[in-house]
Amino acid sequence: MGSLQPSMHKRIWWKDGTVYQVWPASYKDSNGDGIGDIQGIISTLDYLKDLGVDILWVSPMYDSPQKDMGYDISNYEDIYPKYGTLADAEALIKGCHDRGMRIIFDLVINHTSDQHAWFTQSRSSKDNPKRDWYIWRPANYDKDGNRKPPNNWRAHFGGSAWEWDEISQEYFLHLFCPEQPDLNWENPITRDAVYASAVKFWLDKGVDGFRIDTVNMYSKGTTLPDAPIVDPTAELQFGPHLFCNGPRMHEFLRELHEKVLRHYDCMTVGELPHTPDAPSVLRYISAKDPMLNMVFQFDIVDLGQGSDYKFETVPYPLTTLKATIARLQTLITGTDAWTTAFLENHDQARSISRFASDSPKNRVRSGKLLAMLLATLTGTLYIYQGQEIGMINVPPHWQADDFKDIEAINYLSLVRARSRNSPTALATAVDGVRAVGRDNARTPVQWDSSPHAGFSTVKPWMRVHDDYPSINVADQVADPHSLLQFWKRMLKMRKDHRDCFIYGDFEMFDPMDEHTLTFSKTWEGERVLVCLNFSADRRSVFVPEGWGAEREWEVLMGNGEDADEERGWLKGWEGRIYRVR
Repeated sequence: MGSLQPSMHKRIWWKDGTVYQVWPASYKDSNGDGIGDIQGIISTLDYLKDLGVDILWVSPMYDSPQKDMGYDISNYEDIYPKYGTLADAEALIKGCHDRGMRIIFDLVINHTSDQHAWFTQSRSSKDNPKRDWYIWRPANYDKDGNRKPPNNWRAHFGGSAWEWDEISQEYFLHLFCPEQPDLNWENPITRDAVYASAVKFWLDKGVDGFRIDTVNMYSKGTTLPDAPIVDPTAELQFGPHLFCNGPRMHEFLRELHEKVLRHYDCMTVGELPHTPDAPSVLRYISAKDPMLNMVFQFDIVDLGQGSDYKFETVPYPLTTLKATIARLQTLITGTDAWTTAFLENHDQARSISRFASDSPKNRVRSGKLLAMLLATLTGTLYIYQGQEIGMINVPPHWQADDFKDIEAINYLSLVRARSRNSPTALATAVDGVRAVGRDNARTPVQWDSSPHAGFSTVKPWMRVHDDYPSINVADQVADPHSLLQFWKRMLKMRKDHRDCFIYGDFEMFDPMDEHTLTFSKTWEGERVLVCLNFSADRRSVFVPEGWGAEREWEVLMGNGEDADEERGWLKGWEGRIYRVR
């Protein structure tokens, strides 16, 4: 095993801190319009501080037409009116700082909204000075004279990645929605405008950094060739290798760091999809070549998703999850890079439903099991709103009309068209959306058992999960045995043992066992063994050589009723953390 040498890993706030992500629309409504808002976030800052949160991450709340829930930004320097005002945002920043917390915003700079003033000018004519601030191409034509897009790229949310513009008679590129045109990062004037409006503007207001959306998609090259044919039945193909990690990607990020970020005490965490190989990941996060502090890799949360359409889910064994965790945990071993630990965010289904058991009998214990896993992993820890109380996926009786996410809606429309409205095909598709769809993370936070789960005084913009009377913050604050209280204890333990848990070396044991997950964390003289049973049955625990009876075992934490029982066995969904001397 290599080592995370102390000299290579300076203790710094964005490494030691626990990050809590808020997705504004579904967090807390303060003014009774059914939509979460900034004042709602402010009202819960003491709750987050008490939980053990050090850094608040707020998903996009900039002004936006909301075609993709705020990831289509029409003005980087203003706030979506339903969320509040610029003054509210400044009050939120101050409220975090007053409590000794940091705050980071989402940074969405691969694309803007088509309502942004930059794009309005760009599409106005081919000779407008901002024309090449976006990516425009003339049409292709087939042998019959029919107009076709410039290439065969399929957008992330379905359909062509190109949209015909009647005003200027050309196509523009959009890797996501047609209302989200991609910025042309090849243009240095565009880049400088982005740095000033989207980055420096907020750093000067006190924001402590950014989670950077689609951080590896800015450089797409200039030739934009057709994607390889993966699905012979479809005209459009998904080819992420053609628009991720492009030829100038590192140059652009170095420039952003040099021109702006290095002048502030701030953190950056990049969303890094479609980058499976370790050397490519490490290039983004090396301290000696500053670009990003850390990145999100999606190897764990992508498990079980279909290779072409994610909703075409496939089963996988626990051994695959174990191998994936081990690969990600050892990625930075012996390097000067840094990493992240997470199981949920606004784009992912709920972790208890995906990786454990969300049955009423096992849900709380499963949530505690996952809390023990996450809180002992090396890297900066990220938790998502509602994760601390064990919110779960939408229930089986929800139907297609209950989903709000554009990705899910477009996929269900595709299935209807391809299957000619086959009830069987649609039912299978809905099952896939329930399993891994983004709406699972976007149901309103369940604050109490009052109507609308205490999220709002009126019917919310999205349906509240049916189980809110039994899963909510108020009940768990009052219950010392609740998942919320367990998370508080785990976050405190993580801080108390930060060298071992946050920076320690990771080693997976018994990788082929299909039921239990056992690993060690070590830092100099401290040794910790984490034993987790990912099944409903009693299981024996693998005891590593040299960790047996000759050692003194101390239970640091457990989620069972009797954590002092025989150390070689775990009940269903039980976990224990031992300090071994």
